[in-house]
Amino acid sequence: MTAPFVPPSSLFLAPDDVVPALRAAGCVFAEDEAALILDAARTPAELTALVRRRIAGLPLEQVVGWAGFRGLRVSVTAGVFVPRRRTEFLVERALARMPRARVVVDLCCGSGAVGAALAAALDGPVELHAADIDPVAVDCATRNLAAYDGRVHQGDLFAALPATLRGRVDLLAANVPYVPSGEVGLLPAEARDHEPQAALDGGADGLDVLRRVAAGAPAWLSPGGHLLTETGERQASAAASAYTRAGLTAEVAVCGDTDAHVVIGRWAG
Repeated sequence: MTAPFVPPSSLFLAPDDVVPALRAAGCVFAEDEAALILDAARTPAELTALVRRRIAGLPLEQVVGWAGFRGLRVSVTAGVFVPRRRTEFLVERALARMPRARVVVDLCCGSGAVGAALAAALDGPVELHAADIDPVAVDCATRNLAAYDGRVHQGDLFAALPATLRGRVDLLAANVPYVPSGEVGLLPAEARDHEPQAALDGGADGLDVLRRVAAGAPAWLSPGGHLLTETGERQASAAASAYTRAGLTAEVAVCGDTDAHVVIGRWAG
């Protein structure tokens, strides 16, 4: 977005100024964004600060402090990966496969949106765990999963999880980074400049983390347990192959509306 004129810091934006300021900055949905910012601002000074942050390129969700995800309002703080609506498809496929899962893990959890959505929708009580390598994400996810008695752990993939989960996980959701390293620079500035690199960069072909998750999953899944990861269209076949090499069955589900690709694996045990 190009930066338009904004009043100096000694002046405050009026509510009627918000839409023109956002539109001049290049926000395509200026009216919708303005409504959310106006709702979040409690004072004229806060309104001006929020508009300035948006004009500076911060994701709208980080500006207002939350993201909508499968009917939930998920807290999103600065520096945390913003949950994408297309990832709702991963949640939908997980619920379709295991609607009565009892032990659930949200790996690479970021804000914890996937874990929260699963816990909110699953039939019956859930033992919910989440993990991320980023302490900022862990703090954010801890707040989002508190309502579900979720336990959030910090560390590198499975190393973060308590050993008591081995062989007990019914549903393992891992929204792994899958952007190839050489393409991270092509992402929109909102993601490239304001979300953690580790949540975006999946290595040379985008599948480094996915392969590690697939290889480690059998030790943690219960018999009949499922692993689901999101990936890109070009990588889907190779991602499914990583599952089969690990001993999981594998299939790829595609959402026609969002073009989301989710690899679904089952561990026979």
